[in-house]
Amino acid sequence: MSTAVTGPERQARRWSDELEHLSGGLVRVDGASLLHERMALTGAVPQGTVSAGGACHLMRAADGWIAASLPRTSDYELVPALTEAGAGGSWLALHEWAASRRAVDIAERARLLGMAISRLGESQPALALPPPAAWPVPFGNPLVVDFSALWAGPLCARLLGLAGARVIKVESRDRPDGARRGNAAFYERLHAGHEEVVVEPGTADGGARLRELVESADIVIEASRPRALAGWGLDADEAVAAGTIWVSITAYGRAQGDRIGFGDDVAAGAGLVEWDAGSTPPQPSFVGDAIADPLTGLAAAVAVVRLVTSGARKRRLLDVSMASAAACAIAAGNIQS
Repeated sequence: MSTAVTGPERQARRWSDELEHLSGGLVRVDGASLLHERMALTGAVPQGTVSAGGACHLMRAADGWIAASLPRTSDYELVPALTEAGAGGSWLALHEWAASRRAVDIAERARLLGMAISRLGESQPALALPPPAAWPVPFGNPLVVDFSALWAGPLCARLLGLAGARVIKVESRDRPDGARRGNAAFYERLHAGHEEVVVEPGTADGGARLRELVESADIVIEASRPRALAGWGLDADEAVAAGTIWVSITAYGRAQGDRIGFGDDVAAGAGLVEWDAGSTPPQPSFVGDAIADPLTGLAAAVAVVRLVTSGARKRRLLDVSMASAAACAIAAGNIQS
């Protein structure tokens, strides 16, 4: 079985080539290499139906396949509620329960519980990026305030920083970026050269500092559910009306803002898996490591740079979903199997 990922790599290179062109040569990265960047540092690779990090499994449902992520202790604690069983949460319990349920019912029940489970072959939202300008203007040195965490949003911020932006990474004192617990070299690669600000959103001083940062920003990046932002006292529409480019990165788009997802399960749900036609019935396996994350980071950076270099009025809310970025990569070419 071939491991060529022609569609995603082709799309990633298209986006990285465009970033290099629009930035006047400042952004010099190979998009295809970005897709495999974390694997190159950690040495972790997917093992068939188990993701590279081990936190996501592909499993059979009664009528197809699902991708389930349990990256946090709280996710394991929710497995008994999902399966309506009294026992503790485990992968075995989830596999056995899913085998007799319809994939669509599993995904819906998971959504209600705040768990990241997708069904393979779900329809995905279209990726709507601003059109490129016929005569782009220089990107300049905009101020980027990055509230995002993990991979997709920080990669977008990293690429904008390479293009010339000043980047300020903002974290909550109580809930720092979860990527800090992962590979240190990978974290440093995403955030090198960026300023860091730590706030306490629940305090008067913290809330005031957040508003000050947003008001000063040319570009805001966030990857939070709308109610989480509201809890921080942040309003995307208000910021956009004041002239900000607001980049909202979610699993399935702002219209499904209550549904969570991570790079592996979202990619699989979009159909970004490799099928082994030699097994009966055909069996899917993971492609890359959380591949929807770097695809989304690239897509979001292209959206921002296109908008800034268009020379038009800059304010806009960019709704960039991981599912749509993965689906766009599939459309760029077939996965060989």
